[in-house]
This record gives sequence, C-alpha cells and structure tokens, in this order.
Amino acid sequence: MLLHDTALVYGRYLRQSLRSRFAMLFGALTPLLYLLFFGPLLTGLPLGRTGSSWQILVPGLLLQLGLFGALFAGFTIIMEGAQGVVERMRVTPVSRLALLLGRVLRDATVFVFQAVLLVLAALVMGLRAPLAGILIGFGFVALLTLSLASLSYAMGMKVRTPQEFGPLINSVSMPSMLLSGLMLPMSLAPTWLNVLSHFVPFRYLVDAIRDAYVGHYTSTHMLYGVLVAVGFAAVSVTTGTRVFRTAGA
Repeated sequence: MLLHDTALVYGRYLRQSLRSRFAMLFGALTPLLYLLFFGPLLTGLPLGRTGSSWQILVPGLLLQLGLFGALFAGFTIIMEGAQGVVERMRVTPVSRLALLLGRVLRDATVFVFQAVLLVLAALVMGLRAPLAGILIGFGFVALLTLSLASLSYAMGMKVRTPQEFGPLINSVSMPSMLLSGLMLPMSLAPTWLNVLSHFVPFRYLVDAIRDAYVGHYTSTHMLYGVLVAVGFAAVSVTTGTRVFRTAGA
C-alpha cells in the first residue's frame, strides 16, 4: 500500500510539474547564469585541486541547484494549506509517509532533469568528465533533494505564512552555499574558514562529486560524501514523516 500510495501522490504532483514546463526550465536559470558568466573567469586559474576549472565549478552548481530549489519546496505546502488541499488530504486513508515521499520524489525527478540540462550546457562550454562521474553527480543531487525537500515540507507544515518561511529559508541557504565551497574549493579559504566549513554537510557532497568528475571513485572524499548524503537523507525523511503524522497531513 505504501508503494501504491506513493505512486499516486507522485503522479499527481508530477503532472502538475509537467503542466508548468517553463517553471521546470527556468528553475535551472540561476546555475546556468553562473555557468555562462562565472565559469569563463576560472579558466586556467590554479584552484588547488586536480581537474579543470569546469570540473570544479559544475559539481558546485549541481548542488546549488538542489540546495536552493529543494529548500524552497515548502512554499507549495503552505499554499496548499491556505487553499484547503491539506485538509482534504487529511481525511483520506493515504499513508502519511506516502504524502511526503510522493512530493519529494517528484522534486528529485524535476531537479535531476534540470541537472541534466546544466551538464549538457557545461559539456558544450568545455566540461570533460567521465560518464560514471556525471551519473554519480546526479545521484548526489537526488539524495540532496530528498533531504532538503523533506525538511522544507516539514517547516512548511509548521510555518503558516510565506512571509515567515522565506526569511527562515534564506538564513539557512546563504550560509550553506558560502561555507560549503560550491563556487570555489574551501582549500583556497583562510584556515579558520576552511575549518568552519567542515561543519556544513554540503561540503562533503561537493568534494565527493568533484572527485567523481575526475575519476577518483574510491577516495576519502567519496566515502565521506556517500555517508553524509545517505545519513542526512535518512534523518531528513524521518523528521519530515514525523511532522506529517503529528500534523495529520
């Protein structure tokens, strides 16, 4: 029943996304702008890691796509609550876990699709990376989306208005982006900033994808990245499910 209910919820929200194709395409606009206008500035610069500047920048942009997109997913459940959709779902026998999984799996599908578009554009601009590394990057995007979208929906269930939700998400997203080394490796940062960045889980994910993009699949960064991504996803989905159950959504 859980799989059946999840498929129903997933299909409902995926159809909504497919009806708004422009929103899906424009969701990747910000990373594409970074790729077009920031990427050429890094060409030929010594960035302190193996691989080209594109192999440094593109993994960060992939996680930026998941970070900002998934964190703001909770806006939709706030609007659904205001329109009475949540109340109607509350009286159905659908599993509360399925109500969460259907939503976050839809989000993961959309952001992986946008990640594919981003990588295709990067390949045109000069990115060279092994196919296995590119696929591993998509896997990390999917896991990050599952994690952050689960937490975002949980916060959306607790926060009643978009005016409260927006500043809360911005206070999380901006420090996370700056301290995780999405744009440039944190090895270039001062020692105190580099040490502080190790407390941000997204750093381990971006370091893992950068290693995958140069073919280092058994590195320490890859091990830490996989452990952090899987552990973060488990904690986030568990937290989101508890909120959905207690809220009766």
